[in-house]
Amino acid sequence: MAFLLIIFYRLLFLPLLLLASPYYIWRMRRRGGYGEGFWHRFGEVPALPTKRAGVKRIWLQAVSVGEVLAVAPLLEAFKREGNVEVYLTTTTSTGYQLTKEKYSALTIGLGYFPLDFWVFSARTWRAVQPDLCVLMEGERWPEHVRQAYRRGVPVINVNARMSDRSFRRSMRFRAAICAVSRGVTKILCAAKSDEQRFRLIGFDSARLQTTGNLKMDVTIPLLSAGERSQLKCELGLSDGLMLLGSSTWPGEEEALITALKTARDQGLKVSLLLVPRHAERREELRGLLEKSGLTFHFRSAGLARGIVAVAVGDTTGELRKFTQLADVVFTGKSLAPHDGGQTPVEAAVLGKAVLHGPHMTNFREIIRSLTEAGAVRKIETHAALIKTAVELFQDEAQRHRLAQAAREWGEANRGATERTLAVIRAQLLQGRR
Repeated sequence: MAFLLIIFYRLLFLPLLLLASPYYIWRMRRRGGYGEGFWHRFGEVPALPTKRAGVKRIWLQAVSVGEVLAVAPLLEAFKREGNVEVYLTTTTSTGYQLTKEKYSALTIGLGYFPLDFWVFSARTWRAVQPDLCVLMEGERWPEHVRQAYRRGVPVINVNARMSDRSFRRSMRFRAAICAVSRGVTKILCAAKSDEQRFRLIGFDSARLQTTGNLKMDVTIPLLSAGERSQLKCELGLSDGLMLLGSSTWPGEEEALITALKTARDQGLKVSLLLVPRHAERREELRGLLEKSGLTFHFRSAGLARGIVAVAVGDTTGELRKFTQLADVVFTGKSLAPHDGGQTPVEAAVLGKAVLHGPHMTNFREIIRSLTEAGAVRKIETHAALIKTAVELFQDEAQRHRLAQAAREWGEANRGATERTLAVIRAQLLQGRR
């Protein structure tokens, strides 16, 4: 069955790619930054060193910024141990730029993940020649996994998650999904509920293990008081309280702007920092801010010339720094009509008062755990976001309780990195299938 399915997948892939290419070309042009390394997607790999005796080679795929940041402890551990080398790929231009900024010294090469078509995937596999393939979260591409299976290369899916939507879709095609995924050697789940969902779909229990969420082990370089003050100055923000919209989506920024206005109307000294999930929306946000009548500054424009009411963090890889300036954080993509949510982990680990909407299905277990710890506040609507944000700015004790609970939750939920590394080390010792 698996062979027939992969043949069917290969026959469909190119026609579907051609149909979808106008949309993806438009999106790539809109986001920008895809020119460099473009041919990696078609199997051209940057020059890699010759494989060395006694050194295992891992091909690690991390789709975008969040996943790229999460693999840092793994890369650092491999570098320290010295008997493992890593070729790191990503899918988005923002992820690729971040890999170049952070991981050049920790890897033997950086590239884009190839399109999952037989010719492109096989070409990349021949060039990389990995001894182990590690995939972050949902990156279980059929052709990629098939190429690993043909070569006897084990595949470990780390930080594996199964959202509500993915689970519903997977349950409808259980037999096909299990068949094309048989090349995945181990699935290391982020939570027990994810492991249970994989089991219900039909994955063999022997391949499943819950190791925890790697994003919980994030090590965030802390800014000094002077550095925080300097960053605020660069953004044009005052020394008062600050509301952060973290990875926001359309509609959410309007509610946050209204929350800012409401707080200011009540005499509170508050500023707003918006960090949209997609920086290419800056012109849309510019129009919204111009209509609001508030002063504003975009980070991409350089240093602010004075104090503004709203700063827009339309740059890549700075959200962790921006979060350290905040007193209250709203987690984006969580209010209707959006669904899925963005990660609340960094804000919680940094000890911030966190608000989120009802649609956090991509972080179901994390939100459940944070809620049980009394570390977040759930708001159902845009109006509730405005009301609750203002209440928190008025109530310092409540902000402090949320922040302290979040910080304690972060400390209590560490350890996924070592559990994940233990499985990877054991697989490397075991060798190929």
